[in-house]
Amino acid sequence: MANIITCCRIIFSAVLLFIPVFSPAFYILYISAGLTDMLDGAAARITGTVSEFGSRLDTIADFSFAAVCLAKLLPVIDLPAWIWAWIGAIAVIKIINVISGFIVQKRFPAVHTVMNKITGLILFILPMTLNVIDLKYSSAAVCIIASFAAVQEGHIIRTGKKT
Repeated sequence: MANIITCCRIIFSAVLLFIPVFSPAFYILYISAGLTDMLDGAAARITGTVSEFGSRLDTIADFSFAAVCLAKLLPVIDLPAWIWAWIGAIAVIKIINVISGFIVQKRFPAVHTVMNKITGLILFILPMTLNVIDLKYSSAAVCIIASFAAVQEGHIIRTGKKT
């Protein structure tokens, strides 16, 4: 059941590619995909079906959803250059985490920390706040939390210890 919910996120993400950004259909699929992200892990724990495969599938679904959202949203929002630089720095940290995880653990790590979940949640909420909060402030808040989460993730990958 949990893996089916996760696969729905991948499908919703693919369909989002063909939907006009900020349209009612976009928000319905966007929110539906976000809900699947919250429900799949809970469903796996409740049904006792937590698995390494499910964790990897969740990571793939998260990446798919994030990539589609970036492809749809970045062309229509205006971010200051300093936010772009910050996003680039976070991306470099995340890439280093993946590479070092492969070197240390001989596999690509899937780290699901509370801070990564908080980052995902506020990043998910961000498009729905564009008419209410100035993007430079909301994106700075996301970058602060994402920076901490990325550094924490790297620490966990390299030491194997949760902080």
